[in-house]
Formats: sequence, structure tokens, C-alpha cells
Amino acid sequence: MKLHYKEMGEGQPLLILHGLFGTLDNWQTLAKRFAEHYHVFLVDLRNHGRSPHDAEHNYDVMADDVLQLVDELQIPTPAIMGHSMGGKVAMKYALKYPTRLTKLIVVDIAPKAYPPHHDDIIEALQAVKLENATSRNDIDEQLAKYIKEEDVRLFLMKNIYRKEDKSFGWRMNLDAIEKNYDHISAAITAEVPFNKSTLFIKGGRSRYIKEEDMVGSIERLFTLVDIETIPEAGHWVHAQAPDKVYDLVTNFLER
Repeated sequence: MKLHYKEMGEGQPLLILHGLFGTLDNWQTLAKRFAEHYHVFLVDLRNHGRSPHDAEHNYDVMADDVLQLVDELQIPTPAIMGHSMGGKVAMKYALKYPTRLTKLIVVDIAPKAYPPHHDDIIEALQAVKLENATSRNDIDEQLAKYIKEEDVRLFLMKNIYRKEDKSFGWRMNLDAIEKNYDHISAAITAEVPFNKSTLFIKGGRSRYIKEEDMVGSIERLFTLVDIETIPEAGHWVHAQAPDKVYDLVTNFLER
């Protein structure tokens, strides 16, 4: 699996992994700021963005994808940061290949299993008739029948692209995501904890990381962990509080 990526800046390598239904573009704004001091690699995970599609989609193979990219780029020990699903990929990578990174940053996700909570989005995406769409507005109107929040629709529509025949298509592999949703929701486990510096960033208005997670699964699996909360942010911490995320990450990497 040869992942698609964008590269910018110079210095200590920093890999950034997006969340479910996302693309590397979700982190573009902050990445440009990080690139003033670091060698940043924005990555499209499998079945997302411009990376290849595959029927298999679980954290073991996704961690292996990242290792293959790290080998290809010849950056044996980058710092790795991931948000949501990308955070679980980053956790799995750190636990599976602890000598192949310097530091780990996880944004608003715990290593626990989560109950299904994307059914409405998957249903909405499957209901869109791309073959009938003549414009992005057409697609937005179709999505609006299922998803009222404009910001969620705009986020999902970052996956729309024009094919060579000028028709619209999804960059994400919706079929693989739906069929592997249980794997995406699954817990990250390991027999041996990760013993290098780790930062968890939690949105104060998000319910993805709860108090019991901090003293439970997180501290059990990540022994040298700091957990920071940004009170005004929800799950999309990097979009809602970019300055605070930037400060927390750069301070952590410089320590």
C-alpha cells in the first residue's frame, strides 16, 4: 500500500494522520505553520484521499502502511500525530513499532472501542446519486436531506472530485469503510505499553475522551503521557482551536 502524501518544511520529521472520512487537506493550514520549524508529511490513509483503495481496513494493516511510508521516505524515527481514526493508527504504530518513532501525539481519541456513531453519515453518503449531479450544489442539496449541519456537509464534500469524463466521484472507498466499520470502532490493544513521550490533546466539549479513559486505557498503554484539554474545542480540535493545538504540539516536540 503506497500512501499518498504531501511534504513541506525542513527539520525534525513530523507525520500527520487525518480522521475517518477525511483527507490530508484537513490539516493543511496547521501543517504550513508546523513546516516553519519541522519537516512535515501530511498523509492520506488507505481508502481515503488519493491513497489506494483496498478491501482490508483495520489498524494493523494501516500501521503497516505508515511503516512502509516511513521506510520509503527514509525517516526512521519521525514524530507521529493523528486525529480520531488517524490517532488510533498512530497509537497502533507506536505500540507495534516503538523504535520507529520519537514521540506520539494523539488528538481527541482514546484507545478504547466506540459504539457505532457514524451510521447517519454512511447512510447519507450512500444515498447521494453522484451520476445525477451536475454541480457541487446538487450534491450538497442531496446531503442536506440527511445531514443538517453545513460544516459536516462541507467536510464530507472535500472528498468529491471530477473524473476524466467530468462526472463526480468520491475519493474515499465508502464500501470498504462500511464493511470494516467494526474494525474502525475497535479498541487498540497491546501486551507491552509504549514507553516514550506521548501527548493526548482532548477537546473540552468533545465526549471522545472521558475521565475514566485518562486513568484507564490511556495511562495503561502509554506510560509517559501528558493529557491536555482545550476547553473551548469539540472533536475537531485542530480546526476549532488551531493556535492552542500549535502551541501544545510545538512545546511538546521541543521538550
